[in-house]
Amino acid sequence: MIEKVLKKYVPMTETAFYILLSLTIPRHGYGIVKHVEEISGSRIRLGSGTVYGTLTKMQKDGIITVFADEERRTVYEITEIGKKLITAEIHRLKELHQNALKYEGDFYA
Repeated sequence: MIEKVLKKYVPMTETAFYILLSLTIPRHGYGIVKHVEEISGSRIRLGSGTVYGTLTKMQKDGIITVFADEERRTVYEITEIGKKLITAEIHRLKELHQNALKYEGDFYA
């Protein structure tokens, strides 16, 4: 199952990455939107359609699950598969970052 998820999601969209990064604790959609805005220094402002579309897709793929259904608010949490996915993406991004640092000087005139 994890191989299928990795193949589908890696490399990850910035939206998917930040949504999963927000689920270090269970959050509802609006909480995710506010957290992403906060940790990105307001660079990323996710629309509710984007967030709920991505959450629905991730839930269907077993990456997240419904933690609680509160009054008019669904709270989501990351699954074990989701944790493996975000960890794989973080490792990929670290490699990207290390190579960017290693070679960026070659592009300065």
